[in-house]
Amino acid sequence: MQYSMVLPGQHQLPSLPYAYNALEPVISSRTLRIHHDKHHKSYVDGLNKAEISLVEARRQNNYEYIKYWEKELAFHGSGHILHSIFWTIMGPKGTGGQPGVTTIPLVNNYFGSFDAFKDQFKNATEKVEGSGWGILVWQPAWRRLEILQAEKHQNLTQWSGIPILVCDVWEHAYYLDYQNERRKFIDAWWDIINWYEVERRLVLAINGQVPLMYL
Repeated sequence: MQYSMVLPGQHQLPSLPYAYNALEPVISSRTLRIHHDKHHKSYVDGLNKAEISLVEARRQNNYEYIKYWEKELAFHGSGHILHSIFWTIMGPKGTGGQPGVTTIPLVNNYFGSFDAFKDQFKNATEKVEGSGWGILVWQPAWRRLEILQAEKHQNLTQWSGIPILVCDVWEHAYYLDYQNERRKFIDAWWDIINWYEVERRLVLAINGQVPLMYL
């Protein structure tokens, strides 16, 4: 699979692979519309602005504000990547299938069982401090899966890990529907995971590929 380079400042908000009401009753159409159209869009805009500013800094050989723009690059870039994956690994309730033939052996080999993996993922996601994500990554350095927490989007990163399954627990992802009951959201969200897409992403990750959109 070939990917062309995204030029600096040219990132675009990906379209949702389903209608705004497709994830109801787990995620309301109002929450999904605000989350995708407003919040994700702000990360795309912030990433483009940071990249263009860094192009200008290189052109002028002026790095006075390098610390600021590098932080913006990390924050908005991570937000764009994780949200792009987030939309694809969800689908209407009852349509996501079961964990695939690549996913199950890798989960069982490292976590001991699927139930142990599920419990660790849910608890790690629930216990993210402040705003952030629960993330299942393929770690090519060790050739196995790992569960990580992310504060904001970019903190607590384990370098080279490729996101496979991500759960957004920033409050804007669930507060309108679940208020402060984060665990209730996570439990409901588990039922709309698109395991076909998780399997596809795992196979691609094993081969070093990280598509942002559903293909």
